[in-house]
Amino acid sequence: MLGIGVNGPAMMFGNNKLIIINTTMPLSQLKKKHNAITYHRVPEAIAAGIINFFHIPSVSNFADILTKTLSGGTFYSLVKLLLFRTPNWI
Repeated sequence: MLGIGVNGPAMMFGNNKLIIINTTMPLSQLKKKHNAITYHRVPEAIAAGIINFFHIPSVSNFADILTKTLSGGTFYSLVKLLLFRTPNWI
């Protein structure tokens, strides 16, 4: 869609185990119609080998820095990896 070639399936990460189980199991169903309409797109993409869906725990999820209240240790460990890293050119 953005014009960037991808070799092999794209990786998609989530930290909600129930969602990951529901999207990777073909027989899983959603009860709400407005969610069910778009819901089937992910399992179809997984079955076609377009994407792979993986669980990532909150202690490793950089997106949780901005979306969840984390303990001080977890927050610091994630922020430290982003802010205090050695640049590639050194």
